[in-house]
Amino acid sequence: MRCLVVADLHYSLPQLDWLVGAAPQFDLLIFAGDALDIGSMVDFRAQIVVVKKYLALLAAKTRVILCSGNHDLDERNMEGEKISRWISEVRELGIACDGDSLTMGDILFTVCPWWDGPLVKQRLVEQLRDAAANRPQRWIWAHHAPPADSPTSWGGKRFFGDVELVQWIMQYQPSMVISGHVHQSPFITNGSWFDRLGQTWVFNPGLQPGRPPTYIVLDLDTEKAFWLAAGEAQWIDLAAPLKRPAPPIEAPPDWLTFLDQIADPSLARHQAAAG
Repeated sequence: MRCLVVADLHYSLPQLDWLVGAAPQFDLLIFAGDALDIGSMVDFRAQIVVVKKYLALLAAKTRVILCSGNHDLDERNMEGEKISRWISEVRELGIACDGDSLTMGDILFTVCPWWDGPLVKQRLVEQLRDAAANRPQRWIWAHHAPPADSPTSWGGKRFFGDVELVQWIMQYQPSMVISGHVHQSPFITNGSWFDRLGQTWVFNPGLQPGRPPTYIVLDLDTEKAFWLAAGEAQWIDLAAPLKRPAPPIEAPPDWLTFLDQIADPSLARHQAAAG
């Protein structure tokens, strides 16, 4: 199984266009939160409409997982806690979203909501407890915030991770946790796109502007993880102990060569404008 991992696209249409082109190369797309951008000049409701159309296109090409991030919260529940109502609606597209678990082969994926208060947090605690009851050996979580005190949550002056997540990881020891949220972690001193807590690998692809987005590819058959950013390409061996720094990709696999060739629709000229 080969999984494409992204997070924090923040309503970047060029990056979403690239995802649509890339999706057929993968068995699963894991979108680890913040599809929207609360700081955008584009109306939040309009962002939701557009992003849901992109998600429908993606779901037609591969399986999709989407967890909520802090930029995706569009409503308050009866208890006054912020939630992402619109993300729950993408379930009708066949997308696994907040509160869901998805089994593919011998792998269980659990999709965690962004929690803003004790009640949503308690639902997440119960979700993990219930999923753990029948977990297979390989269990992967999508959780927007990375764990506290990890290089994947290092912001340059302090950590921005989730303290509770550290406790849940140590309790359940999932195979992997896919996060985002802290945009600069992979690019700064003492930060990283990967980490390991006990037996659990943790990933954060980071954020860069432009096209394509920064992304991670998990090749679960060969036990390798690849991280691709502007001017950087690294990989790690998931079957080996944690080792830094990650080596560069020296022999690009076929799927990476294909991704480098995805056309940018914004560069296509209308036929009438052709010289």
